[in-house]
Amino acid sequence: MNTMHIGELAERAGMSLRTIRHYDEVGLLVPSGRTAGGFRVYTEGDLERLLVIRRMKPLGFTLDEMAELLRVVDALGTSDAEGEAALAARLDEFLEDARARHAKLLERAGMAEEFIGTLGSLRASLP
Repeated sequence: MNTMHIGELAERAGMSLRTIRHYDEVGLLVPSGRTAGGFRVYTEGDLERLLVIRRMKPLGFTLDEMAELLRVVDALGTSDAEGEAALAARLDEFLEDARARHAKLLERAGMAEEFIGTLGSLRASLP
């Protein structure tokens, strides 16, 4: 199994070491192992998990919501049919929520573009 230290993980995910350590402290991203010297060791699976977290952050999901989604993702494929149906329903709720949050971000981005246009027009009217 290929592993990486926290620096490589941070670089590949485009995140800071501090943020990754924080996610470890709150239990969102626990390293797959540690070296004999105590350094965190991560796998490709850990990177994928971190990327899920990173994608949730701009949508405004809380740490608790991130943890809940990750519990759902971790449980997929490990339950009976009834459990899988409940997990699928919860995943659908997250999907619907993410779509609504995305739409809100697009709306806000449109407002920002209008504002930039207004400032550009004001600036163009000056010498």
